[in-house]
Amino acid sequence: MYGGKHRKKPVINEPGWTVDDYYQLPEDGNQYEIINGILELKPSPSTTHQRISHRLERTLTDSCENNYIITDSPIDVILSDMETRQPDILMIHRSRERIIQEHAIVGPPDLVIEILSRNSANRDRIMKKESYARFGVPEYWIVDYKNEAVEQYVPEGDKQQYDLINVFEANDTITSDRLPCVSFIVKDGLKI
Repeated sequence: MYGGKHRKKPVINEPGWTVDDYYQLPEDGNQYEIINGILELKPSPSTTHQRISHRLERTLTDSCENNYIITDSPIDVILSDMETRQPDILMIHRSRERIIQEHAIVGPPDLVIEILSRNSANRDRIMKKESYARFGVPEYWIVDYKNEAVEQYVPEGDKQQYDLINVFEANDTITSDRLPCVSFIVKDGLKI
């Protein structure tokens, strides 16, 4: 299915990459994403990032597993022929599990969560936010664990942009109109 031209070495920041090219990359232990046809290397997350991710995924699984499939990175999310992402955490409603294929998630999840780190803040706040909005992800969270805050974004009307609708702080309870199973105190969900 993904039989594009073979590239021996990935050339980072070179335009013209497709999903077919992506699946021809050698398994070299690195994580990559394609953004508007440009291959980017993702640095490995910190141990704190991974501990927060694990805790948050477990918190969501405890309350939402009956209705949603919850998973974490590394997992490919194919948004177009020239756009792949590896969100930190994602949720897909069980009625839409057809988008879960053996090799990747093909289509927009119901929720995408990115956890800020020193190397990812600009990417998460600008590039990924724009990408997730453009490809129809109905809800996007940015987790700022250093400040014990979660930013909640949803689409702005029928535009392909997000509105920031909430910033939940340490003692706030996160809720979501789109995800009724979600309800937890920020500091509890981000505890390491």
